[in-house]
Amino acid sequence: MPHSKKSLQVAINNGALDDRSLIAAVAEGDAQAFQTLYQRHRDRILSFLIGIVGSRAQAEEVMNEVFLAAWRSADRFEGRSQPLTWLMSIARNQAISLLRKQREVTGILDEVTYNLADGADGPHQHAEKSDNADILRRCINKLSPAHQAIVNLVYYQDCSVSEAAQILAVPQNTVKTRMFYARKKLSGMLEAHGLAAA
Repeated sequence: MPHSKKSLQVAINNGALDDRSLIAAVAEGDAQAFQTLYQRHRDRILSFLIGIVGSRAQAEEVMNEVFLAAWRSADRFEGRSQPLTWLMSIARNQAISLLRKQREVTGILDEVTYNLADGADGPHQHAEKSDNADILRRCINKLSPAHQAIVNLVYYQDCSVSEAAQILAVPQNTVKTRMFYARKKLSGMLEAHGLAAA
């Protein structure tokens, strides 16, 4: 049911609109809907981009391009995927474009350690976790770019197989195969460092 302009603004201000409705409002040029969409997803998109480009500063630049592209192309959103999946696809494409322009391929997961610190740990445990996180990051960086992308999406961004397939523009079976081989390779590398793979 179409919203009146006033009721649409009230719904946006109250956070009552789902992402699809926000994108529809953005497609009509609604800046408040755009701001709400941005606020709702910026942290997840930024985290995803940091994993690809390896630098928070570069990720923030790319994120600006992502949301600018979303603003410009909201009228072309067809609803075949979830809105977050659509935004992450834009983010991936923008990040790859940046990496191609710079001609530098960095590791996909430069910031794994933020997940591993525990305030209750003493200095010894914290140092051990940091060392383990560094080993994990280095092992992940040795994977092929395709396997790195799968690890980032499925394990760090909590994407489902179907979401990862949409973001990477590959069949779901390809995602499953890449997950299997990425885990197998990581397991071998971690065991070589004396760590048990999760």
